[in-house]
Amino acid sequence: MASEMDLKTHEIIRLLQLDMSERLISAESIWMCLTCETCTTRCPNEFDPAAVIDALREIALRQSPAVVPQKIAAFHSAFLDQIRTHGRVFEFGLVASYKLRGGALFADVGSVPAMLIRGKLALAPRRIDGIKEVRKIFARCTTEKAR
Repeated sequence: MASEMDLKTHEIIRLLQLDMSERLISAESIWMCLTCETCTTRCPNEFDPAAVIDALREIALRQSPAVVPQKIAAFHSAFLDQIRTHGRVFEFGLVASYKLRGGALFADVGSVPAMLIRGKLALAPRRIDGIKEVRKIFARCTTEKAR
């Protein structure tokens, strides 16, 4: 994925050092990163660039939501809603929510029957035992964002 990024990891960190966060928030690179943690694992300075990129995404979502690509923002919101609601990803709900938000509701509908038959797509969510704790984490994050 690094070859498709307009800014490499070290360039992102350097722009932060130069206080050029506006350039970073509008950069497509922070959205192309898969957060695979390879850069963090290989960093000779024991730094965590993946966490920095995650933080830049959150800053962009909060400060400049218009610069966030629509499909990425739709997936981000749909994914977090699933975790908040069920404590884990409910794939069917994630896909439905993403498709509704992203505007391509029927784009992949042809693959649904085969996924259902193979047991790859459940129609009902499974909740985790610690759902109350997960919701407390989300509530706390929401409270801290409001400050």
